[in-house]
Amino acid sequence: MVEKAYKFRFYPTPEQENLLRKTLGCVRLIYNKALAARTQAWHENKERVGYKQTSTMVTNWKKQEDLDFLTEVSSVPLQQGLRHLQKAFTNFFSGRAKYLNFKKKRNGGNAEFTKSAFKWKDGQVYLAKCAEPLPIRWSRQLPQNCVPSTITVKLDPSGRFSETLTINDTRSLKLNPVTKQVGIDLGITSLLTTSDGEKVTNPKNINKLHKKLRLAQKSLSSKTKGSSNYQKARLKVARIHAKIKDSRLDYTHKLTTQLIKRYQTIVVENLAVKNMVKNHNPPPSPPGRGARGAGRDANWSELVRQLEYKADWYGRQLIKIDRYFPSSKRCSNYGHVVEKLPLNIREWECPGCAAHHDRDINAAINILRMGTRVGVRCKRYNPATTIVASGQTPRRRQLACGMLTKRGNAHQERERPRSKAAGLTVSAPVAHGGDPLWRRWLVCGARL
Repeated sequence: MVEKAYKFRFYPTPEQENLLRKTLGCVRLIYNKALAARTQAWHENKERVGYKQTSTMVTNWKKQEDLDFLTEVSSVPLQQGLRHLQKAFTNFFSGRAKYLNFKKKRNGGNAEFTKSAFKWKDGQVYLAKCAEPLPIRWSRQLPQNCVPSTITVKLDPSGRFSETLTINDTRSLKLNPVTKQVGIDLGITSLLTTSDGEKVTNPKNINKLHKKLRLAQKSLSSKTKGSSNYQKARLKVARIHAKIKDSRLDYTHKLTTQLIKRYQTIVVENLAVKNMVKNHNPPPSPPGRGARGAGRDANWSELVRQLEYKADWYGRQLIKIDRYFPSSKRCSNYGHVVEKLPLNIREWECPGCAAHHDRDINAAINILRMGTRVGVRCKRYNPATTIVASGQTPRRRQLACGMLTKRGNAHQERERPRSKAAGLTVSAPVAHGGDPLWRRWLVCGARL
């Protein structure tokens, strides 16, 4: 059984739109007031306020004369908003997220309805306090005998209403197994490069509408903030951003589905995308056209996320290797690692075997070999020497890259800088097969 979400556009009637906008506003108000109360309680008394206390606050707020409009909407979305707030605080205290921000009206909003707040009848959705079903544009059919467990209504900044139905799909989505494996190197000029030598062009969606976006933002900046003309100009900018987002997401979905269907095993790097797009000294280029904007427009995080859950759905395997593995600087034919390889060098020759490499294809081959050989040990190599842990002597700290001679009786060590983080991590040693040259060298995958 797989939990899936189906998203549809819908076009509410004026009465439904009035009620939904009021519901979204009440959810936003409750969320912000509860966040302010929890923040104030901590700063003043060092006291943590939980979900039960905020739920009691909502009951008291409904009794106030200036907040009596909270009783005009369903109480389920209000309680779900408090639960989302509690989950956000849990992520903050666990170190997985930053401190929370207040919700803003211009960002739209969303409201979640559980089974007690909607009715599913004859393939139509009846929300609480709505007499008529929502006029949904059914772009695809739901699986048979599947009833939504939760329904989330969302209003985006461009003014579009959408509805997400969460269901439990009992069908078997497993695909027939295949034997093909692939390593993927992510980039900007080419969105991804496969170990088969195939390069997928980056569509660069933001550049296609850059001129329209620039003119719309220029018009918005000249309007008086808060005026009617300002709201019209803001909606125009939001619609352009929505179009860019939709085209980027559609392209990513089609690409990841194609990769999942073609390959049984997909190997990627475990990249820190948030750190990669941070550029404190960006080049003097238009917004969205520099290295910083191009990294965000490439949609790397979403691409890997989709590969991850689609591999789980369809019975494929996704492997992530260490982000510090020198995939671009290592020769895929001989194993030699060059000291420096700037980003402007797209092709290079190995000083060991004189092989000519395309930077991206070479990296994709190394990624595939590193990911698919984990756990295989070389017979001529002592596995005890590959153990890396804190407190060992320097002699036993075998380093990340090593190469065996033709007879396998010598091992060249390559020094790497020690990590600032406490402790050392290590992955299993790897013996690469296939090419005779690859059988003679070994990758430990250690991070020092």
